[in-house]
Amino acid sequence: MAGKPQTVLVVEDEASIASFVAAYLKNAGYTVRTTASGTEALKLVASEKPALVVLDLMLPDIDGVEVCKQIRQNSDLPVLMLTARDEDVDKIIGLEVGADDYMTKPFNPRELVARVRAILRRAAPERANRESAVIQHGDLSIDAGRREARVGEQEIQLAPKEFDLLWELLDHRGLVLTRDQLLERVWGYTFAGDTRTVDVHVRQLRRKLGDASPIVTVWGVGYKVSPAREPAKA
Repeated sequence: MAGKPQTVLVVEDEASIASFVAAYLKNAGYTVRTTASGTEALKLVASEKPALVVLDLMLPDIDGVEVCKQIRQNSDLPVLMLTARDEDVDKIIGLEVGADDYMTKPFNPRELVARVRAILRRAAPERANRESAVIQHGDLSIDAGRREARVGEQEIQLAPKEFDLLWELLDHRGLVLTRDQLLERVWGYTFAGDTRTVDVHVRQLRRKLGDASPIVTVWGVGYKVSPAREPAKA
């Protein structure tokens, strides 16, 4: 028996965009709910329990940033942010509040469906497989079960994809992972995606990790985790 179709909530106030995004997602086998309101979106997240939210940054009431912030207060529900301009500031804002990925308008609806599939494919199984694992690297430790990252005793608040990216880099420390490899491993893209997604996430990681940030270094076309620092002597 086929499983129940996953529900995708599309939050978009431009009717034409909402309509064709919904059509492509339905053709791909998803159940789709749409709304033009951030307030209504939060209600639907609570009542409908969608598998993923496609969320426009600019909405008439509550903007997408605030909607994403409120979603992140209670869950790791995957969020794909839509931005109107191809500017890093929009992407950084969206990713900083916990969006898993972003797309810039205008976009290819087939690519949007591919990204939705990739995000959903990666959302649950990876976490279940490593639910009790912990990685320690110098002063930095990350706990997969708790979804927590700490530098010393201080907890570092990471967005879901920031956590997944840091885990992937630490799990392969000593190796250079290209941007394309990271896109496939963390975001699940099996096509040539937008590698700037990786760069934006790495910048956010380095900012949040502070003194521990040198662990993630640029190596040509990719990134590498440097050796752990020796503990300070008493």
